[in-house]
Amino acid sequence: MSEEERDFEEQLRELLTEDAYTIRPSPVPYPQIRRQGVVERRRRVAVAGAVLVTLAAVPVGAFAAGGGGTGTADTATTPTASASATPTATPTPTPTPSGPAGPATAGQLRDGITLEQAAEGLDKCLAYDRDRVAHGGIASSDLGKADEYRIILALNSTGDSNSPGDGMFVVAVKEKPKETRLICNIKDGEASGLGTSVGSDRQPDSPPVLADINGNKLYQQSFMDKGNWKLPFSWGFIGTVEPTVAKVTVSYGGVGGEAVLDHGWFVASGTLTQQVTRNPHIKGYDKGGKLIYDSDEDKTYQQVQ
Repeated sequence: MSEEERDFEEQLRELLTEDAYTIRPSPVPYPQIRRQGVVERRRRVAVAGAVLVTLAAVPVGAFAAGGGGTGTADTATTPTASASATPTATPTPTPTPSGPAGPATAGQLRDGITLEQAAEGLDKCLAYDRDRVAHGGIASSDLGKADEYRIILALNSTGDSNSPGDGMFVVAVKEKPKETRLICNIKDGEASGLGTSVGSDRQPDSPPVLADINGNKLYQQSFMDKGNWKLPFSWGFIGTVEPTVAKVTVSYGGVGGEAVLDHGWFVASGTLTQQVTRNPHIKGYDKGGKLIYDSDEDKTYQQVQ
Protein backbone atom coordinates (compact mmCIF):
# COMPACT_ATOMS: atom_id res chain seq x y z
CA MET A 1 0.00 0.00 0.00
CA SER A 2 1.37 3.24 -1.06
CA GLU A 3 1.78 6.23 1.17
CA GLU A 4 -1.16 8.03 -0.43
CA GLU A 5 -3.44 5.09 0.16
CA ARG A 6 -2.48 4.97 3.86
CA ASP A 7 -3.22 8.68 4.23
CA PHE A 8 -6.61 8.27 2.55
CA GLU A 9 -7.53 5.35 4.84
CA GLU A 10 -6.68 7.30 8.00
CA GLN A 11 -8.76 10.30 6.84
CA LEU A 12 -11.69 7.98 6.07
CA ARG A 13 -11.53 6.44 9.57
CA GLU A 14 -11.51 9.87 11.20
CA LEU A 15 -14.57 10.92 9.16
CA LEU A 16 -16.42 7.73 10.10
CA THR A 17 -15.57 8.26 13.73
CA GLU A 18 -16.87 11.85 13.69
CA ASP A 19 -20.09 10.78 11.84
CA ALA A 20 -20.72 8.01 14.35
CA TYR A 21 -20.50 10.51 17.24
CA THR A 22 -22.83 12.88 15.43
CA ILE A 23 -25.50 10.21 14.75
CA ARG A 24 -25.31 8.73 18.32
CA PRO A 25 -25.64 11.54 20.84
CA SER A 26 -24.12 11.49 24.24
CA PRO A 27 -25.96 9.50 26.96
CA VAL A 28 -28.81 11.40 28.82
CA PRO A 29 -27.74 12.58 32.32
CA TYR A 30 -30.71 10.95 34.23
CA PRO A 31 -29.60 11.88 37.74
CA GLN A 32 -29.45 15.58 36.88
CA ILE A 33 -32.81 15.51 35.07
CA ARG A 34 -34.43 13.75 38.07
CA ARG A 35 -33.13 16.37 40.47
CA GLN A 36 -34.46 19.17 38.26
CA GLY A 37 -37.87 17.43 38.03
CA VAL A 38 -38.18 17.16 41.80
CA VAL A 39 -37.31 20.81 42.26
CA GLU A 40 -39.78 21.84 39.58
CA ARG A 41 -42.62 19.81 41.17
CA ARG A 42 -41.92 21.33 44.59
CA ARG A 43 -41.97 24.82 43.08
CA ARG A 44 -45.29 24.16 41.36
CA VAL A 45 -46.82 22.73 44.57
CA ALA A 46 -45.68 25.79 46.52
CA VAL A 47 -47.17 28.12 43.91
CA ALA A 48 -50.46 26.21 43.88
CA GLY A 49 -50.60 26.32 47.68
CA ALA A 50 -50.11 30.05 47.66
CA VAL A 51 -52.97 30.42 45.20
CA LEU A 52 -55.27 28.34 47.40
CA VAL A 53 -54.44 30.38 50.48
CA THR A 54 -55.15 33.56 48.56
CA LEU A 55 -58.54 32.28 47.36
CA ALA A 56 -59.56 31.30 50.91
CA ALA A 57 -58.55 34.67 52.33
CA VAL A 58 -60.48 36.79 49.85
CA PRO A 59 -64.03 36.11 51.19
CA VAL A 60 -63.04 36.83 54.78
CA GLY A 61 -61.36 40.01 53.77
CA ALA A 62 -64.36 41.03 51.63
CA PHE A 63 -66.85 40.47 54.55
CA ALA A 64 -64.70 42.34 57.01
CA ALA A 65 -64.64 45.30 54.67
CA GLY A 66 -68.36 45.11 54.08
CA GLY A 67 -67.90 44.65 50.34
CA GLY A 68 -70.83 43.54 48.19
CA GLY A 69 -69.00 42.37 45.07
CA THR A 70 -69.93 39.27 43.09
CA GLY A 71 -68.10 35.97 43.16
CA THR A 72 -66.61 35.33 46.58
CA ALA A 73 -69.12 37.61 48.39
CA ASP A 74 -71.58 34.70 48.63
CA THR A 75 -69.17 32.74 50.77
CA ALA A 76 -69.48 35.39 53.53
CA THR A 77 -73.22 35.06 54.20
CA THR A 78 -72.67 33.55 57.66
CA PRO A 79 -70.92 36.14 59.83
CA THR A 80 -69.15 35.28 63.03
CA ALA A 81 -70.92 36.13 66.31
CA SER A 82 -70.57 39.74 67.41
CA ALA A 83 -71.98 41.58 70.44
CA SER A 84 -72.72 44.63 68.33
CA ALA A 85 -74.77 42.55 65.89
CA THR A 86 -77.27 41.54 68.59
CA PRO A 87 -80.32 43.89 68.51
CA THR A 88 -81.30 45.50 71.81
CA ALA A 89 -84.70 44.32 72.99
CA THR A 90 -87.25 47.13 73.30
CA PRO A 91 -89.59 46.69 76.27
CA THR A 92 -93.25 46.53 75.33
CA PRO A 93 -94.99 49.49 76.99
CA THR A 94 -97.78 48.60 79.32
CA PRO A 95 -101.03 49.95 77.88
CA THR A 96 -102.65 52.63 79.92
CA PRO A 97 -106.09 51.47 81.09
CA SER A 98 -108.87 53.50 79.53
CA GLY A 99 -111.44 55.04 81.80
CA PRO A 100 -112.28 58.19 83.74
CA ALA A 101 -109.83 59.98 85.99
CA GLY A 102 -110.25 59.67 89.72
CA PRO A 103 -111.11 62.39 92.24
CA ALA A 104 -108.66 64.67 94.01
CA THR A 105 -109.01 62.81 97.32
CA ALA A 106 -109.89 59.27 98.35
CA GLY A 107 -112.67 60.59 100.59
CA GLN A 108 -114.72 61.55 97.55
CA LEU A 109 -115.31 57.84 97.00
CA ARG A 110 -117.61 57.14 99.95
CA ASP A 111 -119.28 54.11 101.47
CA GLY A 112 -116.61 51.64 100.32
CA ILE A 113 -117.14 52.37 96.62
CA THR A 114 -113.98 51.82 94.56
CA LEU A 115 -112.87 53.83 91.54
CA GLU A 116 -113.34 50.74 89.39
CA GLN A 117 -116.95 50.40 90.56
CA ALA A 118 -117.61 54.10 89.98
CA ALA A 119 -116.06 53.91 86.50
CA GLU A 120 -118.21 50.90 85.66
CA GLY A 121 -121.24 52.84 86.82
CA LEU A 122 -120.27 55.78 84.60
CA ASP A 123 -120.02 53.45 81.59
CA LYS A 124 -123.53 52.18 82.28
CA CYS A 125 -124.85 55.72 82.60
CA LEU A 126 -123.44 56.76 79.23
CA ALA A 127 -124.76 53.58 77.60
CA TYR A 128 -128.15 54.28 79.19
CA ASP A 129 -128.21 57.74 77.59
CA ARG A 130 -127.23 56.42 74.14
CA ASP A 131 -129.90 53.72 74.33
CA ARG A 132 -132.54 56.22 75.44
CA VAL A 133 -131.82 58.52 72.50
CA ALA A 134 -131.70 55.60 70.06
CA HIS A 135 -135.22 54.55 71.14
CA GLY A 136 -136.84 57.92 70.61
CA GLY A 137 -135.86 59.67 73.80
CA ILE A 138 -135.20 63.38 73.94
CA ALA A 139 -132.05 64.10 71.95
CA SER A 140 -129.24 65.57 73.99
CA SER A 141 -125.73 66.73 73.33
CA ASP A 142 -123.29 63.90 72.83
CA LEU A 143 -122.06 63.10 76.32
CA GLY A 144 -118.89 61.52 74.95
CA LYS A 145 -116.83 58.65 76.34
CA ALA A 146 -116.05 57.67 79.90
CA ASP A 147 -112.32 58.37 79.56
CA GLU A 148 -113.11 62.05 78.92
CA TYR A 149 -114.54 62.43 82.43
CA ARG A 150 -113.25 62.83 85.95
CA ILE A 151 -115.24 61.27 88.76
CA ILE A 152 -115.59 63.76 91.61
CA LEU A 153 -118.04 61.92 93.89
CA ALA A 154 -119.50 58.47 94.44
CA LEU A 155 -121.78 57.51 97.35
CA ASN A 156 -124.64 55.26 98.28
CA SER A 157 -128.14 56.37 97.29
CA THR A 158 -131.18 55.83 99.50
CA GLY A 159 -134.41 54.75 97.90
CA ASP A 160 -137.59 56.74 98.60
CA SER A 161 -141.23 56.85 97.54
CA ASN A 162 -140.35 58.48 94.23
CA SER A 163 -137.48 56.13 93.41
CA PRO A 164 -137.62 52.90 95.41
CA GLY A 165 -134.55 50.80 96.00
CA ASP A 166 -131.11 51.68 97.28
CA GLY A 167 -128.19 52.07 94.90
CA MET A 168 -125.22 54.26 94.11
CA PHE A 169 -124.76 57.81 92.86
CA VAL A 170 -121.85 58.64 90.52
CA VAL A 171 -121.01 62.26 89.77
CA ALA A 172 -118.61 62.94 86.88
CA VAL A 173 -117.50 66.07 85.03
CA LYS A 174 -115.47 67.04 81.99
CA GLU A 175 -114.18 70.34 80.60
CA LYS A 176 -113.89 69.67 76.85
CA PRO A 177 -115.34 70.22 74.32
CA LYS A 178 -117.96 71.68 76.67
CA GLU A 179 -118.19 71.73 80.42
CA THR A 180 -120.41 68.77 81.26
CA ARG A 181 -121.68 67.40 84.56
CA LEU A 182 -123.69 64.23 85.05
CA ILE A 183 -125.32 62.70 88.11
CA CYS A 184 -126.25 59.09 87.57
CA ASN A 185 -128.04 56.61 89.81
CA ILE A 186 -127.24 52.90 89.50
CA LYS A 187 -129.50 50.27 91.05
CA ASP A 188 -129.19 46.50 90.82
CA GLY A 189 -126.31 46.92 88.40
CA GLU A 190 -128.27 49.05 85.95
CA ALA A 191 -128.51 52.81 85.34
CA SER A 192 -131.93 53.96 86.55
CA GLY A 193 -131.72 57.73 86.28
CA LEU A 194 -129.49 60.36 84.75
CA GLY A 195 -129.28 64.12 85.20
CA THR A 196 -126.93 66.13 82.99
CA SER A 197 -125.85 69.71 82.54
CA VAL A 198 -123.98 70.68 79.38
CA GLY A 199 -122.35 74.10 79.35
CA SER A 200 -121.40 76.21 82.33
CA ASP A 201 -124.12 77.27 84.78
CA ARG A 202 -122.18 80.42 85.54
CA GLN A 203 -123.40 83.83 84.46
CA PRO A 204 -121.52 87.16 84.56
CA ASP A 205 -123.18 88.01 87.88
CA SER A 206 -122.80 84.56 89.47
CA PRO A 207 -121.26 84.47 92.96
CA PRO A 208 -117.72 83.07 93.47
CA VAL A 209 -119.26 79.89 94.95
CA LEU A 210 -122.16 78.49 92.92
CA ALA A 211 -124.19 75.47 94.04
CA ASP A 212 -125.04 73.02 91.27
CA ILE A 213 -128.57 73.49 89.97
CA ASN A 214 -129.35 69.77 90.35
CA GLY A 215 -127.21 69.17 93.44
CA ASN A 216 -130.31 68.67 95.58
CA LYS A 217 -130.62 65.17 94.11
CA LEU A 218 -127.63 64.26 96.26
CA TYR A 219 -128.71 65.72 99.59
CA GLN A 220 -132.54 65.41 99.59
CA GLN A 221 -135.01 62.58 99.65
CA SER A 222 -138.33 62.80 97.84
CA PHE A 223 -140.66 65.68 98.66
CA MET A 224 -143.36 63.03 99.13
CA ASP A 225 -141.37 61.69 102.08
CA LYS A 226 -140.90 65.10 103.71
CA GLY A 227 -140.67 64.64 107.46
CA ASN A 228 -140.21 60.90 107.04
CA TRP A 229 -136.72 60.40 105.61
CA LYS A 230 -134.85 57.13 105.92
CA LEU A 231 -131.96 57.60 108.34
CA PRO A 232 -129.02 57.47 108.46
CA PHE A 233 -128.74 59.16 105.09
CA SER A 234 -125.52 59.46 103.09
CA TRP A 235 -125.55 62.84 101.33
CA GLY A 236 -123.38 64.80 98.91
CA PHE A 237 -123.18 68.35 97.61
CA ILE A 238 -121.35 69.85 94.61
CA GLY A 239 -120.86 73.18 92.86
CA THR A 240 -118.29 75.34 91.08
CA VAL A 241 -115.85 77.94 92.41
CA GLU A 242 -113.93 80.81 90.89
CA PRO A 243 -110.10 80.83 91.07
CA THR A 244 -110.25 83.44 93.85
CA VAL A 245 -111.82 80.88 96.20
CA ALA A 246 -109.30 79.04 98.35
CA LYS A 247 -111.60 77.37 100.86
CA VAL A 248 -115.25 76.28 101.07
CA THR A 249 -117.10 75.00 104.13
CA VAL A 250 -120.47 73.22 104.11
CA SER A 251 -122.67 72.45 107.12
CA TYR A 252 -125.79 70.30 106.97
CA GLY A 253 -128.02 69.08 109.77
CA GLY A 254 -125.92 70.92 112.31
CA VAL A 255 -122.68 69.25 111.23
CA GLY A 256 -120.09 71.17 109.20
CA GLY A 257 -116.76 70.59 107.52
CA GLU A 258 -114.43 71.76 104.80
CA ALA A 259 -115.28 70.79 101.23
CA VAL A 260 -112.74 69.47 98.74
CA LEU A 261 -111.71 71.78 95.89
CA ASP A 262 -111.27 69.62 92.80
CA HIS A 263 -110.33 71.37 89.54
CA GLY A 264 -112.82 74.20 89.85
CA TRP A 265 -115.47 72.18 91.72
CA PHE A 266 -116.26 71.98 95.43
CA VAL A 267 -117.35 68.59 96.76
CA ALA A 268 -118.90 67.99 100.20
CA SER A 269 -120.43 64.87 101.74
CA GLY A 270 -121.50 63.43 105.05
CA THR A 271 -124.01 61.32 106.91
CA LEU A 272 -127.29 62.79 108.13
CA THR A 273 -128.73 61.29 111.30
CA GLN A 274 -131.74 63.58 111.76
CA GLN A 275 -134.53 65.04 109.65
CA VAL A 276 -133.77 68.56 108.32
CA THR A 277 -135.79 71.36 106.77
CA ARG A 278 -132.98 73.63 105.56
CA ASN A 279 -130.54 73.10 102.71
CA PRO A 280 -126.78 72.98 103.32
CA HIS A 281 -125.15 76.21 104.45
CA ILE A 282 -122.15 77.23 102.30
CA LYS A 283 -119.32 79.68 102.93
CA GLY A 284 -116.37 80.61 100.70
CA TYR A 285 -113.02 82.23 101.61
CA ASP A 286 -110.17 83.74 99.61
CA LYS A 287 -106.47 82.99 100.04
CA GLY A 288 -106.22 85.53 102.83
CA GLY A 289 -109.00 83.84 104.78
CA LYS A 290 -111.54 86.57 104.05
CA LEU A 291 -115.18 85.50 103.74
CA ILE A 292 -116.22 86.24 100.15
CA TYR A 293 -119.40 84.16 99.95
CA ASP A 294 -122.19 83.16 102.37
CA SER A 295 -125.23 81.26 101.09
CA ASP A 296 -127.35 82.91 103.81
CA GLU A 297 -126.81 86.21 102.00
CA ASP A 298 -127.29 84.85 98.49
CA LYS A 299 -130.77 85.73 97.25
CA THR A 300 -130.49 83.22 94.41
CA TYR A 301 -129.82 80.31 96.77
CA GLN A 302 -132.82 78.38 98.09
CA GLN A 303 -132.46 78.22 101.85
CA VAL A 304 -135.46 76.04 102.78
CA GLN A 305 -136.37 72.67 101.33
